[in-house]
Amino acid sequence: FVEASLSAGRSSALFSATLTPPSYYRGVLGCADARAVALPSPFPAENLGLYCMANISTRYRDRETSVQTVSDALARLTSGKTGNYLAFFPSYAYLRQVYEDFAARHPDIRTLVQESGADDAARAEFLAQFVPQPKETLLGFGVLGGVFGEGVDLAGDRLIGCAIVGVGLPQVNPQQEMLRRYYDAQNGSGFDYAYRYPGMNKVLQAAGRVIRTPRDKGVVLLIDNRFAMPDYRRLMPPHWSHLKMIYDTEKLERELWRFWEE
Repeated sequence: FVEASLSAGRSSALFSATLTPPSYYRGVLGCADARAVALPSPFPAENLGLYCMANISTRYRDRETSVQTVSDALARLTSGKTGNYLAFFPSYAYLRQVYEDFAARHPDIRTLVQESGADDAARAEFLAQFVPQPKETLLGFGVLGGVFGEGVDLAGDRLIGCAIVGVGLPQVNPQQEMLRRYYDAQNGSGFDYAYRYPGMNKVLQAAGRVIRTPRDKGVVLLIDNRFAMPDYRRLMPPHWSHLKMIYDTEKLERELWRFWEE
């Protein structure tokens, strides 16, 4: 359908901060011969503290046992500096598990939860809580690929950090499996096309909520050991080359202190 629309005109320009890898998007958008141009980020790389908790697995089979470790990582993230933070999860069920543990063990930190099926008024009310120059820390819980992970512009100190829990893979279902089989037959990259690339798109979109202007400063915490694997590292943008691998929350605390002090 997209190919038919593109062919109706003489030329088209498609742009996004997350058109990675270009070959995938050229294929699925029906413009296999399009020219792809990648430009560097206009924002200073040193304004973004970028860390990965590489000792935690949030794979589906490990979620029950990972709840407290994820909760502890979020507590360390928000203790680095008073401000507004967002944490993104692969599903509402997992979000609720971690939220309940976090709220019980860290009642001193104010929290918000994205509710499934919220209307426009509820969404606006959620975002309105992310005020400039906050006097207390706020941690919002949302889902990857949801309304708060894309198209939200919380510039300045309205948002100074986010955590991304998991690599964003779509849930296994008949539709995704049809896509996987189709692209396996087309190019042998069924898992990438049906799961890995769409998942990393959601990760990059969510991470992009933190730095919105050249003056913004903030931190992004990736929570999943798959982010350390080559198949995921190669999908990260060039301005993420300073990503630091962290294997315990004490090291995370030190790194965050150093970032905010500098």
